[in-house]
Amino acid sequence: MRKVLVTGAGGQLGLDVCDVLSGEMPPGAAVGRLPAAKMGRISGYEVIRATHDLLDITERSVVMEAVSTIRPDVIVHAAAYTRVDDCEHDQDMAFAVNAVGTRNIAEAARRYGAYVAYVSTDYVFDGASDRPYVEWDIPSPISVYGRSKLGGEMELDGEWSAVRTSWLCGARGGNFVKAIVGAYRDGKPLKVVNDQRGCPTVTSDLAGMLGWIATERLPGVFHVTNRGAASWWDVARFIVQELGGDPNIVQPITTTELDPPRAAPRPPNSVLDNMALRTADMDYMPDWQDGIARLIRALDET
Repeated sequence: MRKVLVTGAGGQLGLDVCDVLSGEMPPGAAVGRLPAAKMGRISGYEVIRATHDLLDITERSVVMEAVSTIRPDVIVHAAAYTRVDDCEHDQDMAFAVNAVGTRNIAEAARRYGAYVAYVSTDYVFDGASDRPYVEWDIPSPISVYGRSKLGGEMELDGEWSAVRTSWLCGARGGNFVKAIVGAYRDGKPLKVVNDQRGCPTVTSDLAGMLGWIATERLPGVFHVTNRGAASWWDVARFIVQELGGDPNIVQPITTTELDPPRAAPRPPNSVLDNMALRTADMDYMPDWQDGIARLIRALDET
């Protein structure tokens, strides 16, 4: 049986990727179409779930020993230091995990013949463009997090893949959707920024496509997000409406009005165009509204 090593297996995306590769349905998955419909095709792998406790990717010797023992055919590298604001205060930690950690994974993969699918981010762009970013646009990150994740991309071989995504939310782990659902149900005021635009992406949808890219060993950079762009304010209004509330209770604010202020600069426009998939007729990602509606139902079922 072929083996897939999943780093970051304890995170909200890693958990869904492990489900997909094991032939299971992650919470909130889109039943009957890609990426969920592909699960039967990409299942049948022995999945090795590497959480941080089991595999510290910053330790080269640990990574080399693990990969030499497991001998995976594929490595889905989802482990990352994603606390964006903390990265601004601890640049060394951000680069140790996101760049050097990826270097360690890449070195081990080369030595033992594994393909790598690396999860990257919209934060590799500065957000100054007036259009969505495509895979061939030149990155220009404005935060430590973005620079460290771009550093990880630079460690990859050309026959591997970098899968950039954005604004992740899933049934397991903390995220924006859960925060808004909780605040609304607790009757708390909702003030949400409306000057940042991106592509909300549900982890169960991303996991299916990521698993497919990895097991098909597709090379190159891919943007993989749910379809459509929105501001955080738009997303919050949609969530409240899905919960049966009045979306007008969500008050728009600017990023500079956030209290407390955020340490890391955010790209005002981080909308990604899934051009590499779309032009190859492989963009099976649903609209973000569809994904978040499924996620809300999944949260109510857990």
